[in-house]
Amino acid sequence: MVSDSSSSSGLSNARIIGSAVAGLSELTLFHPVDTIAKRLMSTETKIIALDSYATTTSNLNHAIFRDAATSQVSLMKLKSLFPGIGFGAAYKILQRVYKFGGQPVVLDHMENRFSSSSRECDDYLEQTFGTKGKKTFLSALSGSIIGIGEVALLPLDALKVKAQTAPEQIKGRSFLQIMRNESISSLYRGAGWTIARNAPGSFALFGGNAAMKSFLLSGDNNERGRATWTQDAIASTAGAIASITIAQPLDVIKTRIQNRPFDSPESGTQILKKLIQNEGISGFFKGLTPKIMVVGPKLIFSFTVAQHTIAYFEEKFS
Repeated sequence: MVSDSSSSSGLSNARIIGSAVAGLSELTLFHPVDTIAKRLMSTETKIIALDSYATTTSNLNHAIFRDAATSQVSLMKLKSLFPGIGFGAAYKILQRVYKFGGQPVVLDHMENRFSSSSRECDDYLEQTFGTKGKKTFLSALSGSIIGIGEVALLPLDALKVKAQTAPEQIKGRSFLQIMRNESISSLYRGAGWTIARNAPGSFALFGGNAAMKSFLLSGDNNERGRATWTQDAIASTAGAIASITIAQPLDVIKTRIQNRPFDSPESGTQILKKLIQNEGISGFFKGLTPKIMVVGPKLIFSFTVAQHTIAYFEEKFS
């Protein structure tokens, strides 16, 4: 018989490996689109000229490809979309392990806690949301908690964004050199805005995913509620689109904070005021279209890989 400790260790290892495979696979395929979205969000001038298609095209070309915009070599333009791949790899793999592997751990803990020692709270949630609704709410809440804790990875995210949008700030310096030369507080700049973005964004991601999956499985006789590849794809897409749309305005502020020079005194509030003054409300949604265009296939891919790889290793380690 397998001991409880061995079973728990196997489950943890399965979640770590499955999530890491998903993060690495996602990075390889989607880093260029992430770079495009970050660069559009960092562009502080109006891109779309309603009276001139040529001007709009030129503005987009320079916003997306930066120094490679005038290059006639397509390979050079493509290469320009892969800056910060090292920081991106470290951040994406750690983030996916933490987020995809960590949310089920928090959810399991909450469900066990409510069912064993917090019966009144458990009964209240069931009366308020129903049995399926309670599961969805706890999935969303555990996702929100995980999203808040994700701020610990902010330095790697900040360096990835700088490499994508302002590479001159870190050119020729390793991660250790940057850590020695710059204050830790500068790498955690925008932490408050990141938490404000992650909490509702992760709530919508995991809650939307759970709600859609519950709907799709409502007529399924599978007692374990195990979704198919197609059901996972639809559910993750619904959660991802809800999440990215809700979090987009704060994501724009966070990105602009992160691409500032390390010694810039400009605060998030100042950036917010300048954005409204110079760009209007539409400035909050710059980069939303490419993010929505990629977030569907991106999370379809990463959620599916994570879930099925985790299930594979759970079986191997059990």
